[in-house]
Amino acid sequence: MKKTILILIISALVLITLIIWAVNKPGTTTDIISIIIVVLLVGLGLYAGISRLISFKKKEAMEDELTKTIMTKASSYAFYVSIYLWLLIMYISDKTSLETHSLIGGGIAGMALIFLISWIAIKMFGIKSE
Repeated sequence: MKKTILILIISALVLITLIIWAVNKPGTTTDIISIIIVVLLVGLGLYAGISRLISFKKKEAMEDELTKTIMTKASSYAFYVSIYLWLLIMYISDKTSLETHSLIGGGIAGMALIFLISWIAIKMFGIKSE
C-alpha cells in the first residue's frame, strides 16, 4: 500500500511541477514535445497507482503473476530497443550541433517512451507462449 501511495504522490508532484513550468515559460516546439512525453509517462504512473489502489480495495493481490510477467517482458523489450536508441543518438551526436545534456535528456525520455510503448503493446496483444 505504501508503494501505491508513493506512486500516486510522485505522479501528482510531477504533474503539478509540469503545470507550473508550462504556465511560466513560453512554449516552443521542443517544450510542447517534452510536455507531451511527461504527460504520457505520468499517465502510466497514475494508471499503475490507481489499478493497484482498486486491487487493494477489492482485497486482491496488487501484483499478480500476469502483472509481473507483463512488466518483465516490457522491460526486456524496452532494454533491447533502447540499446539501438543510444546507438542512434551516438551517431546523431557527431552530425548535429545539439548540446550533450540535450542529447542525454532526449535519450532518457526516449527510453521511458520505449518502455511505455512496449508495455502498452504487451498489454494489448498479450504474452506469446515461447
